[in-house]
Amino acid sequence: MFSSNYNNVLVMFSFIVAMLASYTALDMAGRVATTEGRASRLWLIGGAIAMGIGIWSMHFIGMLALNSSMPMGYDPVITLLSMLIAIISSAFALWLVCLQELPVLRLLAGALLMGGGIAAMHYTGMSAMLMMPPIVYDFRWVTLSVVVAIVASGAALWMAFHLRQQSPNVRLLRISAAVVMGTAIVGMHYIGMAAAQFPMDSHSMAAFSGVDNNWLALLVIVVTLAILAITLIISILDGRMQARTSILASSLAQANRELTQLALHDNLTRLPNRLLLEDRLSQAFQKASRGESQFAVLFLDLDGFKAVNDAFGHHIGDQLLISVTERLKSQLRATDTLARLGGDEFVLLVEITDPTDASQLADKLVHLIARPFYVSRYELLVSASVGIAVYPGDGENERELMLNADAAMYHTKNSGRNGHSFFQPSMNANAQNQLQMLNDLRLAIEHHELRLHYQPKFIAPYGPVSGFEALLRWERDGKTLSPDVFLPLAEKTGLIIPIGEWVLNEACRQLREWHLEGHTTWTVAVNLSTLQFEQSNLVEMVIETIERHQIPPEMLTLEVTETTAMRNPDVSVEILERLTRYGVKASIDDFGTGYSSLLYLKRLPASELKIDGAFINDLIAGSEDASIVSAIIALGQTLNLKVVAEGVETTQQQDFLTQLGCDTLQGYLLGRPMTPQQIAQHPDTDWEPQLSINHKPD
Repeated sequence: MFSSNYNNVLVMFSFIVAMLASYTALDMAGRVATTEGRASRLWLIGGAIAMGIGIWSMHFIGMLALNSSMPMGYDPVITLLSMLIAIISSAFALWLVCLQELPVLRLLAGALLMGGGIAAMHYTGMSAMLMMPPIVYDFRWVTLSVVVAIVASGAALWMAFHLRQQSPNVRLLRISAAVVMGTAIVGMHYIGMAAAQFPMDSHSMAAFSGVDNNWLALLVIVVTLAILAITLIISILDGRMQARTSILASSLAQANRELTQLALHDNLTRLPNRLLLEDRLSQAFQKASRGESQFAVLFLDLDGFKAVNDAFGHHIGDQLLISVTERLKSQLRATDTLARLGGDEFVLLVEITDPTDASQLADKLVHLIARPFYVSRYELLVSASVGIAVYPGDGENERELMLNADAAMYHTKNSGRNGHSFFQPSMNANAQNQLQMLNDLRLAIEHHELRLHYQPKFIAPYGPVSGFEALLRWERDGKTLSPDVFLPLAEKTGLIIPIGEWVLNEACRQLREWHLEGHTTWTVAVNLSTLQFEQSNLVEMVIETIERHQIPPEMLTLEVTETTAMRNPDVSVEILERLTRYGVKASIDDFGTGYSSLLYLKRLPASELKIDGAFINDLIAGSEDASIVSAIIALGQTLNLKVVAEGVETTQQQDFLTQLGCDTLQGYLLGRPMTPQQIAQHPDTDWEPQLSINHKPD
C-alpha cells in the first residue's frame, strides 16, 4: 500500500458544500410542501438536481482532496452515473418528506433507501478511478460508512419533514440542522475513503486523467456553489413573492368579506339589510312549502323616534337604534332573522307552530321597547308599532307577505300605537287608498287642484287686520282636503318639495297681483317644511321666485318651525342670514313645541315668534299654559321680536293674550280662512293685511 494524505483546503470546502447542500435540501422540502400542482413538481425536480449535485460534489471534492503519489483519473460515464444516483436519491428524499405523514416504518424504509443510495453514489464514484490492480476495501469500514449513511439519511429525513413548514425561527433551525446533516455526510464520505486501500503498484486506467486535481476541484466547487446559490436565491425570491401573494390574497379575502358585509348588512346596526332579508324570506318559503310549516313576518316601527332625532340630533338617534337592536336581539333564537330596512323600521322573521306564538313574541317586544333607554346622558322613551303577517294565509309570495305586514303595522299606528295587529284583508283597502291618494297628489299641481285660502290676523285685541295666514287646500274629487290629510304623505314621499315650491310661487304671484291692484303695503309669509329647508338650492330658489314676480324682498317672510331651525342650528343660522341679507324676513313658527337653544335662538335673524296653538286651546289665567305663554311673550319682547298667537277662539283667550302683551292674534273668533275672491269682496276697506302661509290646518 502506498501512502497518502488530504488537502486540508479541499476538505474544508467539501464540508462547506455538504452543509450548503443540506440547507438547500431543507429549503427545497419547504418549497415543495408549500406549493401545489405544477409548481410543486417543478420545485421537486429542480430541488432534486441542486441537492443531488451538491451531495455528489461534496464526495467528488473529497476524492480530489486525496493527495497520492500516483496520478489520478476518472471515467466520465461512471462519474456521471454516480451523480445521477445522487439526484435520484435526492428526489426520493424530497418526495418522502413532503407527504402528509411520516410514520416510523416509512422513515426507516426511507433511511435505508436514501442511505443505500448515498453509499452507492460514493462507491460508484470511487469505481470511476478504474484502478489497476483494483482498490481493496476494508469491509468493516465499508459497513460503518453504510451505517453512517443510513443513520444520517434517517436524521436528515426527520429534520427535513419537521422543518418543511414556515415558522418564526425556521431559518435558524434549518442552519443548525444543515450543520448536523453536513457533518454526517462528510463523516460518511471520509469513513468510506478510509475503507479504500490502494496497492503499491496501483495506477489509474481511466480515460479522464492528466488534469490537475486542484484545478478540477476548483471548477467543481465553483459550479456547485453557483448551482446551490442560484437555487437558494430563486427559492428565497419565490418565497417572498409567495408571502406577498399570500398577504394580498388575505387582504383581498378580507376586503371581499367586508364588501359582503356591507352589501348584506346594515352599516349602523350590523343587522341583515333588505337584500339579505329577501334571501332568508325566500328560504323560509321553500322550507315551509316542503314541510307544511308556518312562519311569521313581524314589521316593527318605532313611535317617537323622529322626535328624538329632532330634539337630540342624529348621533343620539343612531345610538338609540343600536340600543333597540341589542334589546330586540336578546329575545331572539338562533333561527330567527332580525333585519333593519332603514330609518326606524325593523323586520323580524320567525318560525312558529301557531299564530299565538307570533302574538306573544310581538307583545313581549312591545313591552321591551316601552322601557326607558339610557343613551349618553339622556333618558329616552319610544314605543313600537308591530304588524304581523303569517304564512300561509297572509301572502302567496315574499312581496305580498311584506306588504301585508307593513299594512298591519300602519293599522297599529292608526289605532293608537304601542301595540301589535295581525293582518286583515280590510287593511289592504286602506293601503290601496293611501297609494291612490299618493298617485293623485303627484298630479295635483299639474291638474291645478291645489288652492291657498287666507285667514286674517289682527293686531291685539280687536284689530285692525295686520295680515292673512294662507292655508293650503287640495280640491280632490269634489271635496276640499285639509293639509293634515295629505301633507304627512307628501313629507314621507318627498312630494313636499314640489308642493312647497308651488306654494311659494303662488303666494308671490298673488302678492304681485294685489300690489298691481293698489295694495302695495301687503306682505306674504311662506312656511318652509323641514325637507325644503334642507335643500341645497333653497336660497337661490327663493331669490329666483322673488325676481320672477318682481316683488320687494322685504315683502316676503319665511316661516320655519322651531324644530326645523334647531335641527342643525349652525346651518339654519347661515341660511337665514343669507336670506335676510337679501331682504327676506324670517319667522319662528310653532314656538314652544321644540327644544330651542337660547344661544342659537338669539343668533337667528328672525323678526317674529309664533306661539303654537296647543298652548292657546286651554289658556286660562294661572294655568301652566299661561305661564308658558307669558314666558314666550317676555322672551320675544326681550329679543325685539313680534309675537303672534294662533288658534284664538274665545274672548277670554283674546283678552288674556292682550294683557300678556301679545302683538298679533288670529283664530276662528276673529276670522275664518277666505279665498282671494272673498278677500276682494270684503267690505272692510281699512285692511292693511300681512299675508302668511302655513301648510298646517289652523
